[in-house]
Amino acid sequence: MWDCGERRKLRNDDAGRSWCARWRELWATTAGVCGGATLRRKEETQREDNHIRRERRRLFLEFMYPQGHQKDIGVRGECHVLNVTSESYLVHDMLPRFSQLLLRPHSQSHLQRIMPRAITCSTQCHYTSSSSSHYSPFATPSNSRRSSLSLPSKCSSLFARGFHALCERNEAKKKRLGLVGAVRAGQREYRKLRRRAPKAKAKPKELELCVDICIEEDLPDDPEVLSIAELLRLNAPMAMKLAFDGLKDSRYKTRDAAIDDVGGFESVELSLLLCNDEFIRKLNKEWRDEDHATDVLSMSQHIPGLKLPILMLGDIVISVETAARQAEERGHTLVDEIRILMVHGLLHLLGFDHELSEEAEVEMEKEEELLLKSLGWKGKGLIKSTHEAEINSTSHHHSSDDQLSKDRKKDGSLRFYKPKFSYIFCDMDGTLLNSKSQISPATAQALREATSRGVKIVIATGKARPAVIDVFKMVDLAGKDGIVSEFSPGVFLQGLLVYGRQGKEIFRSNLDLSVCREACLYSLENKIPLIAFCEGRCLTLFHDPLVDSLHTTYHEPKAEIMPSIEHLLASADIQKMIFLDTAKSVASTIRPYWSEATKDRATVVQAVPDMLEIVPLGTSKGNGVKILLDHLGVTPKEIMAIGDGENDVEMLELASVGIALSNGAEKTKAVANIIGCSNDEDGVADAIYRYAF
Repeated sequence: MWDCGERRKLRNDDAGRSWCARWRELWATTAGVCGGATLRRKEETQREDNHIRRERRRLFLEFMYPQGHQKDIGVRGECHVLNVTSESYLVHDMLPRFSQLLLRPHSQSHLQRIMPRAITCSTQCHYTSSSSSHYSPFATPSNSRRSSLSLPSKCSSLFARGFHALCERNEAKKKRLGLVGAVRAGQREYRKLRRRAPKAKAKPKELELCVDICIEEDLPDDPEVLSIAELLRLNAPMAMKLAFDGLKDSRYKTRDAAIDDVGGFESVELSLLLCNDEFIRKLNKEWRDEDHATDVLSMSQHIPGLKLPILMLGDIVISVETAARQAEERGHTLVDEIRILMVHGLLHLLGFDHELSEEAEVEMEKEEELLLKSLGWKGKGLIKSTHEAEINSTSHHHSSDDQLSKDRKKDGSLRFYKPKFSYIFCDMDGTLLNSKSQISPATAQALREATSRGVKIVIATGKARPAVIDVFKMVDLAGKDGIVSEFSPGVFLQGLLVYGRQGKEIFRSNLDLSVCREACLYSLENKIPLIAFCEGRCLTLFHDPLVDSLHTTYHEPKAEIMPSIEHLLASADIQKMIFLDTAKSVASTIRPYWSEATKDRATVVQAVPDMLEIVPLGTSKGNGVKILLDHLGVTPKEIMAIGDGENDVEMLELASVGIALSNGAEKTKAVANIIGCSNDEDGVADAIYRYAF
């Protein structure tokens, strides 16, 4: 850069102002620069007019070196500075025409020939160079010491000034671009050569591990299972890499060496499927011809001798249901058990097989423990855990009970299955209740599991709603968050009272008053206990132990004794009446009589052998269920029904799947799709675990 302020003082006249105007015009033509602003020369292109270039050079020489105003030049090593002063503008890089002469390492004789033609002013210049690491266009390998170069007398001080200024410019370019870059940039003016970065050395190609984590479509979206599946995306490749490293320089006596060195493959592919017991049992039957569920299956897809860039390692199938059960038995988490099963399955795919011999079992057991320990995972390995839990014999030995229960889901396993039905309609007496009129713990647990999976349990019974609520309170399943409450839907009193959403009554049917009066007279005349059901109340005409048993055994509301028939009939609307006697008397005497007496006015039904119920004509439990389904917007295909008595026939026929318990009436069994266990064998729980999911 030159400071041009001093030269401006020397030419501050008309000639100088004319010169400046011409100079600005030339630069505006080629560089688009406005007067009065700082002028910075842009790189000239090949399209620039030659006449303008020559004129601009002439003006520059005329301005810089008028006669009698030469200025000394300072030299510092090889960094040469020329200062020219001007307050109106700054000029950068203004010696392009000299570059072609000065940047070439011409010989002294050649310079003597060409310089007089380029420069007309004659004066003598001495160039002195000190030893330096900087590049000089005139330097030779011999000028490591201080040297002197004398130019001919015809060389003007203009050359010296231009040379020193050019050296300063090229010194900066040399540092930035290097030797070749500085020379070429000076010669061509508009081009700067970039040094190419050296090519990086190619890294050795790493083995690609491809793992697909899948969830079987019938396995519901359980949050814990989903989180484990995401974790396995990281865990499976870690286990694969460690297992492959273990194959190197290792000698196994029993391992199938079909897969030995994986370094010859570009990638290794493995799939891992999470499923339930039902799916893995079918797969076990197809793959190994063993009709039972297992914890893990490995199915190799590798074909020895087939040269492919991809190693198709195979598939690992894990039953999350069995894994959860084993994790609970062995005292660790579900993810720990699934990791153990994954390692076991992976070793099978790599050629280990503990079923070949005792030696093979020991070898695989050690490899399991080594892998788990190296990965920092909990557990002792599947083989060792199986021996310690002593379950190997039970997993391969099947009694008749095992064969009967192979389709039944285990307790606590419904979380791994999708429900087949939205609603389960269930009877109470003889069905949900055992012979002691109680809900067993196993049945209560099955109901809890079913409701936790989104299945709604609806009670359809001949009992009054207060009685049903009292029964469920005993197993902590009553209330707003339970199965039955005053705000839940249900079918009561053989379908004569139906409650819909929020427990609101949507249907009621009352018994004909003349039938009620005749039944009261028959009770008094024959001394046969009679109970009149009036929504949440029970009314009777006299005290009897059988009347008390209805409250103490069947949990119905305690009967109120009415002083007369008229008082009883006037107390409330009666939905149904029940005669209580021995089973023999009911079958031989009471039922035949009232079947004939109520013809075209009422209907007789039986839920238990020692009771006969008289209900309004044309009503039934099945009719009440249909009314409730219409109210809820549910189709019969979405429900499963469980019952035992004759009053359950219509309900079982209506449902998609009707199940009659083995203790039920023959008429009921005849219309049922399935005959299940008895009420004393937890028939409802068995039906839920076996058929509802």
